[in-house]
Amino acid sequence: MLRKAAWHAVRAAGYAEPNPLVGAVIVRDGEVLGVGHHQRFGGLHAEREALADCQRRGHDPHGSTVYVTLEPCRHHGKQPPCTDALIDAGVRKVVYARPDPAGVSGGGADVLRAAGIEVEVATDPGVAHVISEPFVHRVRTGLPWVIAKWAQTIDGRIATRTRESQWISGPMSRRRVHRLRARVDGVLTGLGTILADDPMLNARDVRRVRRDAARVVVDPDLETPIEAAVVRTASEIPTIIACSKDLITADICERRRRSLEDAGVKLLGVPEATDQPGRLRLDMLLCALVERFAMANVLVESGAVLLGSLLEADLVNEARVYVAPLMLADAEALPVATGRAALALSEGRRFALGRAKRVGEDMELTYVRRAVSP
Repeated sequence: MLRKAAWHAVRAAGYAEPNPLVGAVIVRDGEVLGVGHHQRFGGLHAEREALADCQRRGHDPHGSTVYVTLEPCRHHGKQPPCTDALIDAGVRKVVYARPDPAGVSGGGADVLRAAGIEVEVATDPGVAHVISEPFVHRVRTGLPWVIAKWAQTIDGRIATRTRESQWISGPMSRRRVHRLRARVDGVLTGLGTILADDPMLNARDVRRVRRDAARVVVDPDLETPIEAAVVRTASEIPTIIACSKDLITADICERRRRSLEDAGVKLLGVPEATDQPGRLRLDMLLCALVERFAMANVLVESGAVLLGSLLEADLVNEARVYVAPLMLADAEALPVATGRAALALSEGRRFALGRAKRVGEDMELTYVRRAVSP
């Protein structure tokens, strides 16, 4: 039943954030009485949606078991506590996939037990545990869930030695990338990609754009051309340029700052890395995207240098890889990521394969770097 609850929960991807994806199923004597999920930020929580579904179906949830992907909340926020709704409904038992990490809402299980409701944490929650990982990660670290996306050849190259990369992946893969952009809060890239490809980085030809993703350009020296597509369209699509904190007030950059801001660009000053002059503290940049722009998840579409820096800092949570049936067999073709070499296999960043899906002639591989969390 938790798997069924998780299936309903993921339907809200792109709508519910920054809240977690949560689904609930109410069962009695093997019969499903109601199902629900948290459909959008500010809306009813999954448990209340499931109880409302019970009512619509003409069922009484008294004495039932509720399966929910996250521990029911006990706090008053945009919605009243889910614990109150479950207690008032007279349910007999609640099974949840993982504890709520948020201090203001955690402890719902204790409230339910005090009311005489049996509570159980699932021993093998599977996907119901995984779907809340981005929320748990953000609560515990203050960082958004970072998804790195790239298209590569079989032998792991993202472009030829002459930097030709359009197109390694097929049209179906590229359509899926546009749908992914429509579900995230930000699309992160570097100055090198802006100069090489002049991309728009927006979601196009998508039936439902669930999030208006901001374009975020990592540009320490504030060198993004005024003519770049992301600047020319900044008044229509949110655009942030992250530069060295010192340049936010430097007189020498005043004219460039004014030109970018007049175009609609928001400038974000970020401290430079002390051990890597000229490079920004990417962890502080990501923290700022959460704190100042309420970003829950960020899609990285960059070149090898920025991706390598993110991997080196262990800031990538998920990798979405599109493998095309093509081999370049060229040592000078561009690799996926560059940076400090892992001198031993134990120093590499290990990911778990979450899904493999055929997309046209390509393979879409989803890898997750799992955090150690309950």
